[in-house]
Amino acid sequence: MSRPWIVTLACGALLISLALGIRQGFGLFLPPIVEDIGVGRGLVALAIALQNLAWGLISPVFGAFADRFGARLAAAVGGLLYAGGLAVMSLATDGGDVIAGQVLIGLGLGGAGFSVVLGAVGRAAPPAKRSMAFGIVTAGGSLGQFAVVPVEQALLQSFGWSQALIVLAVASLAMVVVALGLRDGRGEQEGEADTAQTTRQALVEALSHRSFVLLTAGFFVCGFQVVFIATHLPAFLRDKGVDTSWAAWSLALVGLFNIVGSLGAGWYGGRFAKRTGLAWLYLIRSVIIAVFVLLPISPGSALLFGAVIGLFWLGTVPLTSGLIATFFGTRYMAMLYGIIFFSHQVGSFLGAWVGGVLYDRFGSYEAMWWLTVAAGIVAAAVHVLIDERPVARLAAEPAE
Repeated sequence: MSRPWIVTLACGALLISLALGIRQGFGLFLPPIVEDIGVGRGLVALAIALQNLAWGLISPVFGAFADRFGARLAAAVGGLLYAGGLAVMSLATDGGDVIAGQVLIGLGLGGAGFSVVLGAVGRAAPPAKRSMAFGIVTAGGSLGQFAVVPVEQALLQSFGWSQALIVLAVASLAMVVVALGLRDGRGEQEGEADTAQTTRQALVEALSHRSFVLLTAGFFVCGFQVVFIATHLPAFLRDKGVDTSWAAWSLALVGLFNIVGSLGAGWYGGRFAKRTGLAWLYLIRSVIIAVFVLLPISPGSALLFGAVIGLFWLGTVPLTSGLIATFFGTRYMAMLYGIIFFSHQVGSFLGAWVGGVLYDRFGSYEAMWWLTVAAGIVAAAVHVLIDERPVARLAAEPAE
């Protein structure tokens, strides 16, 4: 357990746990902020959507920085930006302040989020253990969601949304300390041909790779689905007469059961075709959402939905990141994952924003729910078309 890659894995999982755990509860803040500062749900949803877009835009930049200079500095800067965004949002008096705070949080997630952490873990972990390591990191985010979301609900009830955000801002500074444990070694696991490749060559290779493009398109749907649910489920349940506290526990169950789902996806990706796992994951998600919408909404159905959808929540991450490593190796993995993650965050932006716009227009989330169902079916079809083989220069390397 003293091996350096284990330390990187543990610190990476904890960093993701903090970063994702806090942000997964932002949907709980939507109703009280709307009521207190007098803005529409659409505007607050837009702020959360812009957070996701900023996260996606900056991720390739932080990823390239981490690939060249190391993950520690990139993640530490991200943690500082994240805390600053929470502080700005806690002082919000209008919609502009909420947007500014959420954008800062999004920039922070670019440094302290998946692209930098998965890049560091991918380089540090032995190839045979890489897929499972990705699953453990992803499960860390789920553990954070399960642990932090109920705490956020308790803070909201005890102190109100503004003071609750101040507490979270202080707590998020722990990410800066945890970032110091990330190992900065680069390219240890790959051959000479891999480490000799330039950043520009890596970009050209990836963007001209058909399966990488398909993977990028599919990951768009992941963001569209999960961020719509995380942002709007509390408001949707309240509209149906279900108390917000049940929404908090539903989101917590998403995190708890996604621990199982993420670890399972990591195990699956180390033994079977990752593209097939992704296709089934997206298809099953759509079935779960459709059944949830068709059945009567109650506290029980909300909890059941959280548990079942949680099994298929972020299992996309170890499988998607595993495919990147399979295609191209790990030398530029943080940057390449950042590119794919940008697509995910464009989907996240639209999932959060369009959900709010459609609600303001029609007074219901029904159309948006069915849009997420259709998107999942399309994503399943896209992943079936992926060719799961490494590029020619890595074809002679041992398979993961």
